Amino acid sequence: MIPTFKYHPDPIGTGAFIQGEPQECSCCGKATGIWYENPFYTAEDSVDCICPECIAGGRAAEKFDGEFQGAANTDDVSDPAKLDELVHRTPGYCGWQQEYWLAHCDDFCAFVGYVGWDEIVKMGLDKEIEETYDQDVCGFDFEDIKENLMNDGSMQGYLFRCLHCGKHFLYADCD
Repeated sequence: MIPTFKYHPDPIGTGAFIQGEPQECSCCGKATGIWYENPFYTAEDSVDCICPECIAGGRAAEKFDGEFQGAANTDDVSDPAKLDELVHRTPGYCGWQQEYWLAHCDDFCAFVGYVGWDEIVKMGLDKEIEETYDQDVCGFDFEDIKENLMNDGSMQGYLFRCLHCGKHFLYADCD
């Protein structure tokens, strides 16, 4: 069982954590069969394995002076404690370019997963995404999104959900 992450509720499903033969956590030194696989921004070269508990407790970010999400690459929220939780105690996601974390209702959204336009349509979220899509954040025209967004493709989508109102939002980037 792994800790609950408010802003990344299914980190095993999204691939942020992988499972395998136990390895030693670079932070706490304990053996773990689940470890972090996504970006961790630190100057340290010796960080090969981070267990979920060291992320949730903030120990990895503190010990290695690192961030799981670049603080400058997020929407703004008014509470600095929310930014601290996101960048220091939340597993990130892996993007083509620099990852960007969306916010709504003055809080960061939960990362749902990687999507293409086909997945959005299958989930019945196409109309909602059309209403919530912010071209100023993504930089892509919405018609380009509908035509070119493909999961594991050159234009990748990242789906988020507001923790308060439940609306879904899309961020996208290209290789």
